[in-house]
Amino acid sequence: MKDKLSSTMLNIDNVKVYCEYVCNEKPPVILIHGFVSSTYTFNKIIPLLEKDFSIVAIDLPGFGRSEKSISFFYSYENYARLVIKIMDYFGMDAVCIVGHSMGGQIALNIAKLIPDKVKKLFLIASSGYLKSSNRLLVYSSYLPFFSLYVKRAINSRSVMDSLRNVFYNQSNITADHIREFERPIKEKNFPKSLIRLLRHREGDLSSYELGKINTPTLLIWGEDDRVVPLRIGKRLVQDLPNAEIITFKETGHLVSEERPNEVSTLISSYLI
Repeated sequence: MKDKLSSTMLNIDNVKVYCEYVCNEKPPVILIHGFVSSTYTFNKIIPLLEKDFSIVAIDLPGFGRSEKSISFFYSYENYARLVIKIMDYFGMDAVCIVGHSMGGQIALNIAKLIPDKVKKLFLIASSGYLKSSNRLLVYSSYLPFFSLYVKRAINSRSVMDSLRNVFYNQSNITADHIREFERPIKEKNFPKSLIRLLRHREGDLSSYELGKINTPTLLIWGEDDRVVPLRIGKRLVQDLPNAEIITFKETGHLVSEERPNEVSTLISSYLI
């Protein structure tokens, strides 16, 4: 009998963090979404993985159903430390981490911090080689009414336009996608939490730092990704000492949405 997926709101470091999970005696897998996204990123692969794995999918602070905190420190390293505390809460060790887009950088930071506890990394269209936020923009974020500017910028682009940018096959976009991506950005403190991320986000890990991460890593990429182009994946696979890359034609940034069966099969075949 298949274990039932549950959900909970944890209080970690004084911030409310939403998690979906199924915990059993099976190998543990952590799912970490990307920028302006949520656990819904993995809605198609969770049902395919949960029969073989313990799963914890996390809405990062500032996104999804988690708190849009105006006190959390939104750096990748701090995100990584928060995920580690969630691993401890669920009693997970020797984990495999699936990170999409920005979640890939957070996954890499976790492997950097606790290499002995990370068995395998699956980086799906992971961000890479981005610099820290522009200093002038960071300074500007402290100006009065900057949050109104950010709110206006968020509202100026429709969710549908954003979804068209991340899907190759736009017929895959559903009303559920629009609802799930739209709901968090309507919350009052979303612009303020986004500003804090702008201020706190350090640059992506450097080639030197990547070269010290020996965790076995599988990079999974859509060849038509317009958000994080394939050239980033090809560079990452050169810098990471123990990595390989698999790509899919006619696939955009949301690989787990457009290729759920293939992605879940890859994860399972590398872990079972």
